[in-house]
Amino acid sequence: MANTKLFKNGNSQAVRIPAELAYSTWDLELVIERHGDELHIRPARRRMGDVLGKLARFSRGFLRGGRGRNVEGERDAL
Repeated sequence: MANTKLFKNGNSQAVRIPAELAYSTWDLELVIERHGDELHIRPARRRMGDVLGKLARFSRGFLRGGRGRNVEGERDAL
């Protein structure tokens, strides 16, 4: 955790992100959400990373026999 301050940039508030918490790229769109008195900042799109590599590690026969029988329990009426 690091402390920083708000400052004014035109008609907007801005916050300096300290170097130890900074993103590695400048061409990144961010989403800012308010949760109570907290602001959550995250990349607008999550990168898929190595999802194709992870999928390639599944065996050829993965789910060949199906998912089995799924039995749903009774639900309370709404």
